[in-house]
Amino acid sequence: MDFQHSERARKVMELVQRFVDERILPNEQTYLDQLAGSDDWRAWTIPPVMEELKAEAKELGLWNLFLPDEPWGAGLDNRDYAPVAEITGRSFIAPEVFNCNAPDTGNMELLHLFATPEQYARWLRPLLEGEIRSAFAMTEPDVASSDATNIQTTIRREGDEYVINGRKWFITNAAHPHCKLVILLGVSDDDENAPRHARHSMVLIPMDAPGLTLGRNIPVMNHVAPEGHCELLFRNVRVPASSLLGAQGQGFAMAQARLGPGRIHHC
Repeated sequence: MDFQHSERARKVMELVQRFVDERILPNEQTYLDQLAGSDDWRAWTIPPVMEELKAEAKELGLWNLFLPDEPWGAGLDNRDYAPVAEITGRSFIAPEVFNCNAPDTGNMELLHLFATPEQYARWLRPLLEGEIRSAFAMTEPDVASSDATNIQTTIRREGDEYVINGRKWFITNAAHPHCKLVILLGVSDDDENAPRHARHSMVLIPMDAPGLTLGRNIPVMNHVAPEGHCELLFRNVRVPASSLLGAQGQGFAMAQARLGPGRIHHC
């Protein structure tokens, strides 16, 4: 396998390196100073400098660099994107500046691969534009969810709706003011004799759905991230059947499609 950078990748790396050095790193302290006035993680606002930097990056075409398909992406495959992610990883705010921050990257890839036209218009387009943020809800408190088949949250079909019940935690981005969507992995087949990798599905749930409660923001190494690593409670949350992402029973396979590239994107 050839690991030489493509000509396109070298150009993007040069532009990203310059933008990180000249615009992002000098503004990290400004970001922290502006964030310092938001003591309540439930009521914080986006530092203005972040929106300014995002607008500049977007104008330069340094946007959605993780996505290979144009016109929304930069035309980089994973081999070419990895060194770009290494550069943006030098700053804690750089990934968001380029609309390449987790968990949105993985969620956008999921929607890009599996969304219906309706889901694309409602969720993917505003994510690609950087207008909204999103969360991915897989990990649970009472089971070892590093095994993606070890899930207790249920997704039940009732007529033209799905009903979701369960509890998730360490859900990154859930407290972000612009987080409008959570993609949830749950058990949709009660038959324990069914193939273990075909019992799960994914649904798209608006963050303001009745029955969805944002619980505590869980500290990580004594740090409370304002955007959150949160606990989410789902009590009889109802969404239209059209909120199913992909096919029923395809959730485990879709999770792998999402998490694989994420291990490259999270430099």
